[in-house]
Amino acid sequence: MISVTLDATWWVVTIFVVDLVIRIAAIIVVPRNRRPTAAMAWLLAIYFIPFVGVLLFLLIGNPRLPRKRRRKQAAINRYIHDTSESLDFGTLKPHAPHWFTALVTLNRNLGAMPLAGDNDAQLISDYQQSLDAMAEAIRQAKRYVHVEFYILQTDDSTDNFFRALEEVAARGVEVRVLLDHWANRGKPFYRKTLKRLDAMGAHWHLMLPVQPLKGKYQRPDLRNHRKLLVVDGDIAYMGSQNVTDSSYNLRKNIRRGLRWVDLMVRVEGPVVASINAVFLSDWYSETDEILTDEIDLFSVQTGPGDLDCQIVPSGPGFDFQNNLKLFLGLLLAAREKIIIVSPYFVPDEALLLGITTACQKGVHVELFVSEEGDQALVYHAQRSYYEALLRAGVKIWMYPRPYILHSKSLTIDDEVAVIGSSNMDMRSFGLNLEISMLVRGEDFVRDMREVEDTYRGLSREMTLAEWEKQPLRSTVLDNLARLTSALQ
Repeated sequence: MISVTLDATWWVVTIFVVDLVIRIAAIIVVPRNRRPTAAMAWLLAIYFIPFVGVLLFLLIGNPRLPRKRRRKQAAINRYIHDTSESLDFGTLKPHAPHWFTALVTLNRNLGAMPLAGDNDAQLISDYQQSLDAMAEAIRQAKRYVHVEFYILQTDDSTDNFFRALEEVAARGVEVRVLLDHWANRGKPFYRKTLKRLDAMGAHWHLMLPVQPLKGKYQRPDLRNHRKLLVVDGDIAYMGSQNVTDSSYNLRKNIRRGLRWVDLMVRVEGPVVASINAVFLSDWYSETDEILTDEIDLFSVQTGPGDLDCQIVPSGPGFDFQNNLKLFLGLLLAAREKIIIVSPYFVPDEALLLGITTACQKGVHVELFVSEEGDQALVYHAQRSYYEALLRAGVKIWMYPRPYILHSKSLTIDDEVAVIGSSNMDMRSFGLNLEISMLVRGEDFVRDMREVEDTYRGLSREMTLAEWEKQPLRSTVLDNLARLTSALQ
């Protein structure tokens, strides 16, 4: 009897000591080089559910890519920066405001890409039209086609896109394809897609593969979220749209009638070289192949337009949150108007402060989000910010269900815009590899305003009076989701 009591006491003491060690170690390890909100969220998880919290932290607690990949990205940045330093990237528009020049320098220092002039950029807001336009561009290829999409699926909607790849591959055009591993595995048509790529002779690779048995592993929720297409280095497409049906072919989406609304941009001119550089850097990261020996990356041609454009790559391969700093710089520079379109809007403290400060300066601020959510945690985390935004004076527009407004853009005043793959949420800032394009040009912003007007005409405004009628259960869910969103 005494022995049993001693054994029980020993186990209690052991558990107590281990628990104490975990808590003390967490205070030392977790906050290091981590944002205070993220550190606090992890500490709460570890303190309330110590063993589960520690397991989660070990699994997804590192928001950065493995050291080898980060070294590759640093080497790529040095190559791009040094190689493009003295090259001519078109004639820039005159009279750029000082803040714009400073922002371009920031982007150059963080992401290595130069500002390029003489570009043309055409928006495509129709989902199927975008897929078909990319297919027609592919059919014009003479040397190579570079395809990089977060989700890539062969289905009825994308069949024309894949047929175009098959046609050019059959006549000897080099087809290189990158698709995110985790976003595609287990999805409808995944194996069919890979078989079709194999059959056409495309060179394809999975991005950020989680294949520990093959020696390929990093934090499993890191994603390459970029969407881009480059044809011969002359034409490029980028934006928010994946190559898949607008329902994503998921039963739950089809059952709910959900359809995605996206925005892509067709680009010609010197900036295409920068978009191609993003592809080549991702290709190198996944394959160790350096394609600059066969592709003259910065052999650029003047485009048919006069837009100044700069590509801003971002993600866990970089030391800083390049996209977040770009957005913050624009918010601070705005003098009259800010229009944000982001399906997943979960700002960090700096971004929220930038938006509310802009309102307090008298800047007109509008935010477009979806009335319907396809990801419960993000949807509720996003909602937790509505009251603060509404009280600050932000106009919030709710795009009607059953559509998911998936476009991602930011316009300020009448001359500057950003379009790309990056949401304004903590996942896009810290965990996703993204691509954004900064554009200076009144014509382009005018085209963006037309798209925004279309969204506004279809949406309804969320008012503070309506928000204050939210039931308590919704508030609880929103606040709990807000806490989990900081686990990075």
